[in-house]
Amino acid sequence: MEWNQLEYFKTVAELQHFTQAAKKLAISQSALSRSIAKLEEELGFPLFERYGKKILLNSHGQIFLGHVERALLEISKGRQSILDLINPEYGSVSLAFLHSLGSNIVPNLLGKFRQKYPKIEFKLSQNGTSFLLKQLIMGEIDLCLCSPMANQTSIEWTNLFTEELFVCVPLNHRLAGRSQITLHEIATEPLITFKKDYGLRILTDRLFHAAAIQPLVTFEGEEIMTVAGLVDAQLGVALIPHIAGLNNENIVFLPVSTPKCSRTIGIAWNKDRYLSPVAKRFKDFVVASFLQKGKELSTERR
Repeated sequence: MEWNQLEYFKTVAELQHFTQAAKKLAISQSALSRSIAKLEEELGFPLFERYGKKILLNSHGQIFLGHVERALLEISKGRQSILDLINPEYGSVSLAFLHSLGSNIVPNLLGKFRQKYPKIEFKLSQNGTSFLLKQLIMGEIDLCLCSPMANQTSIEWTNLFTEELFVCVPLNHRLAGRSQITLHEIATEPLITFKKDYGLRILTDRLFHAAAIQPLVTFEGEEIMTVAGLVDAQLGVALIPHIAGLNNENIVFLPVSTPKCSRTIGIAWNKDRYLSPVAKRFKDFVVASFLQKGKELSTERR
């Protein structure tokens, strides 16, 4: 049994079509058919049911496919771990993060890290917390900077910093001159918030529920800047952090006395998947940066 036989089988099983699989693998269809036939002969049982040009995995093939996928993944991880050891100063880190961290926190971290390790590359993406954690679970990213989520047993987590959440109101709002307010004082106000699977929305719902408030949600957005812009347009109020770049003179950020409103940001990774030495190096760098200069980094966002 050869490596390429397993790769061929996996591709055919995914596409369930010899012509398409041969095209994807850049080999002839006859060569692919011979390879699969030889594999079935070596195994001693058929893997597919054939219906003319169409093929389907049989029960034996479905069981075998799961083992092949795990075997190929382990071999790939082993090869990558050796390459990482051979070239410790090279490599790539796939990092995803919340939109609100892209204006200052992430650029600061990357800039300082690249000063020490200029040959390490980054693949960057942004999204909401729930989507980022799904990417971690699927192995699509190495690390993410986001809010914690419950019931994620495969995710390791280290808290980095906590930031205050403010009630954001238009400059001419009846509460704009106050030094602080309670959530109950905006119970009847139209609320501009985030989509339901976003970390800030989940946290907002939790805070309002704890205060026994049923908010009137008028808009569900994806980014803090958009939410703040709609507050500026006097379409409602919002519960958001005061991030860097959000210096709109037409809105006011009011501290909340009751309940205490804040969110935690941390770095997460999948403990069940391979984490390369360069990804571990960056993770350790991020954690150390916030341990030593957490207050400085978080206040830079104001």
